[in-house]
Amino acid sequence: MGQNSKPTYPTTFGPMPDAEGYFGEYGGQIIPPELKQIMDEITDAYEEIKNTDDFKNELAYLFKHYVGRPSPVFHAKRLSDKIGGADIYLKREDLNHTGAHKINHCLGEALLAKHMGKTKVLAETGAGQHGVALATACALVGIECEIHMGEIDIAKELPNVTKMKVLGCKLIPVSRGTRTLKDAVDSAFEEYLKNPKDFFYAIGSVVGPHPFPMMVRDFQSIIGKEAREQFVEMNGGLPDIVTACVGGGSNAIGLFTAFLKDESVEVVGVEPAGKGLDTPDHAATLTLGEKGAIHGFKCYNLQDEAGEPLPVYSIASGLDYPGVGPQHCYLKDIDRVRYESITDDECLEAFMTLSRVEGIVPALESSHAVAFAMKEAERVGKGKKILVNLSGRGDKDLDFVVSKLGL
Repeated sequence: MGQNSKPTYPTTFGPMPDAEGYFGEYGGQIIPPELKQIMDEITDAYEEIKNTDDFKNELAYLFKHYVGRPSPVFHAKRLSDKIGGADIYLKREDLNHTGAHKINHCLGEALLAKHMGKTKVLAETGAGQHGVALATACALVGIECEIHMGEIDIAKELPNVTKMKVLGCKLIPVSRGTRTLKDAVDSAFEEYLKNPKDFFYAIGSVVGPHPFPMMVRDFQSIIGKEAREQFVEMNGGLPDIVTACVGGGSNAIGLFTAFLKDESVEVVGVEPAGKGLDTPDHAATLTLGEKGAIHGFKCYNLQDEAGEPLPVYSIASGLDYPGVGPQHCYLKDIDRVRYESITDDECLEAFMTLSRVEGIVPALESSHAVAFAMKEAERVGKGKKILVNLSGRGDKDLDFVVSKLGL
C-alpha cells in the first residue's frame, strides 16, 4: 500500500471464520457427510472448552512452565548493522520446548483430544517439527500418537525422526507420490478415516476442514499477542513491518493476527520460490496458485489443468505444500497482507548469515522470512523496524545444509 492510499481491508476482522468455517470464500468443509458430523463434534467440543477456566488455566500453565513462554523478542543489532538499513527484531519461537512454534497448537489439540475421549492422535509432518511437538504433547497427556512422514523428509530431517521415535510415537514412512508433505497428509488422512470416532487428526497448520484453520490460529495467536506487547515495551511503538514464512501458514497467522487492525503496520508473508518461480520447483501458492479445493477446504493452490494438486518443492520441508490456509487467501484478496517469495539460495544465505553474525541457527523455513527481512531492511532504510517470526531452530537442518554447502 502506498503511503497515501486508502486501505481496502475492513477496520475490524472478527468474527472469522463464519459459522460454516469460511473466511470470505475460502475454507469450509469439503468432506463426506459422515466426516462432517465428526468435524462438527470437534467444533462443538472446542467451542465448549476453549473459554472455560480449567482449559485456559491448564494451557496457560503449560505455555509458561513447560514450553517456556513468553518467548523473547531479540533486536538483531549486528545483523541490522551489517545490512545498514532498517532494524530487524526476531520473535524467538526457536527457543520454545521442541524448538518451534508447533508446540503451541499441539498442546491445545492434545488436550482437546483427551477431553473428547479419543484413543489415538494422528498427524502428518514435513520438516518433523509438528511431529516432534505432537509426540511430545501426546507423551505429556498420555495418549497414543502416530505420525506419517514422507520418505524424502525422513532422510532429510533425521534428528527429528529420532526424536519422534524416542518420544514413543509410531512413525509411518510414506513412499507414494513425491514422498513429501502432501503425500504424508493423504496417508495420515486415510488412516484417520478408518476410525474417525476414536481417532483425532491433529492437523499441523491452519489448513484442512473447519474447525482446524480457526482452532490452530487461536492456539498460535499467543505469538502475536506476546510480540506486540514486547515490541511496544522495547520501542515505545509498533513495528513498521511484521513478516513470517508461509507454507500452510500457522506461524504466520499466529504473528499476524495481533497486528491486522493496525493500519500503520505492513504485514508480509514469505513463500518458498524454490529454484525459481519460472521453474516447476517451488511452492509459491499465493503467488502463482489458483482458487480450488484440497484436503477438505477451499483455498489458493498449485494445480494442473485438471484441477489436481501439482508436485511442489522447497528446500524447507515444512513449506512444500500445494495449498495454504484459507485466512491467508482472504487476507491476500483484501490486500491486507502482501505475499512475497524467497529462493533456496537466498534462504541458505540468510541461514548462514544469521548463524555467523548473531549466533542463532534458524530453521530453513524461518530462514525464508529472515532472507526477506534482510532484503527489505536494505530497501526501506534506516529508521524503520521489522519484526520477524523466527518460527523454529535449525538443528534439524544442520546435516543437510553442511552437505549442501560442502562445509
